[in-house]
Parts: sequence; C-alpha cells; structure tokens
Amino acid sequence: MSNAPLMPKATAVWLVDNTALTFDQVADFTKMHPLEVRAIADGDAAQGIKGMDPISTGQLTRDEIEKGEKDPNYRLKLGESKVVLPPAAKKKGPRYTPVSRRHERPSAILWLVRNHPELKDAQIMRLVGTTKTTIASVRDRTHWNASTLTPMDPVTLGLCSQIELDFEVQRAAKEKPVPAAYGGATLLPASETTKKEPEFEPSEKTEDDLNVDAVFAKLKNIGGKKQDEEE
Repeated sequence: MSNAPLMPKATAVWLVDNTALTFDQVADFTKMHPLEVRAIADGDAAQGIKGMDPISTGQLTRDEIEKGEKDPNYRLKLGESKVVLPPAAKKKGPRYTPVSRRHERPSAILWLVRNHPELKDAQIMRLVGTTKTTIASVRDRTHWNASTLTPMDPVTLGLCSQIELDFEVQRAAKEKPVPAAYGGATLLPASETTKKEPEFEPSEKTEDDLNVDAVFAKLKNIGGKKQDEEE
C-alpha cells in the first residue's frame, strides 16, 4: 500500500472544503507541503480540480477524520484503498537504440546474417532493435549503404550483450538442429574382424585334372606302339 492517497491534490481539496482539519494534518496525509494546502484553501492553487472523497474509496473513515478534528496533533492514518489499480503492462516493442548507435545497426545485421544464418528475423530484431525491412535490405544487398557496409559484432558495438546473443543462438539451434557432419571412417566391429573365412576344400578330381590324365595316357600309348614297330 502506498503512503499517499490516490489523487493527493484532489483529496486535499475535499478535506479542506469538507473538514475542520488543520493544514498540517491535510499536508501530512496527502504528502504535500503545508503552504500548498494553504494555497488551495485560499483559492490560489488547484483551481478547477474537483475534490475526491477519501471516505468513498476506503482511504479514510469518518471516525478517523473526527479524531483529527478533535486533536490538531493527531495524524490521519491511511486505510487500504478499495480501488485497485492494474499493474502497468510492460511495453513490447523493438529494442531502443541510442541515436549515436543507429547508423551501426546495418553492420551488426550483416554480421549476424553471415555468422548466424540460423537466426530468424524476429530474433535479430530483438538483438539489434531494427525492422524486417532493414534486415531484408541488408540480406539482399539492396540497402542504400550496402557497398560500404562492414560486418561488425553487435556485442562489440554495444547493441546487445553476449548473454542475449548466446541465448538467441541457442534457441535457434534447438529449433533448427544442424545435421551431424561426416566424422570419417571408423573401425569395424570385433564380430567382423574375428570372423573366419570358410576354408577351400578342393574336390577329388576336377574336370581339368581328368582331361590332363587322358592326354598323358594317349601320349603314352602312342609312344609304346612306335617302339614296337621299330623293333
């Protein structure tokens, strides 16, 4: 709970107009200066401001006001307000980049596009604080300063932190895993290296062996006949 009521100046206007509290009591309750409360009573300040009843909002009770009116030294105690203000929503938008750094964003975009092509446009926008149009122009080399752009690390330029860059790179790697590269030849398993090849068992006689024996037998018979004729 805040130490000051909602709409302190409007509350001070209502207390001055509707109670017999002293200026110091009103100033202490609304966290204003006593001279400012006196100016409200004199009509020199807060002209046109409609008073707000702190009793209706639960910030004060009638008994509390009566205690203060009876004792000038009594300080009013702020009650819990019945009005609950919603928490301020965090604005979502591109990262703010100082004017002195904005001309360096295309160079940072070019560095990210070349070194981390897995990053999406939305991630580059969060890191550098740019637009999709600028990213597309840098990627397609249609940027007005494309001929003189030099890739520069956005962390070095101060556009983002190393932690933020690593986080976006890791997120992109999870969404789009890189295929495993060929690691070279590997050793064969033991079942293959220790496997015995079947031994060759020749048959008793092949067809070629039979043919050779027949040729030698014929030659032997011819030689024997010639020898008989000569005798």
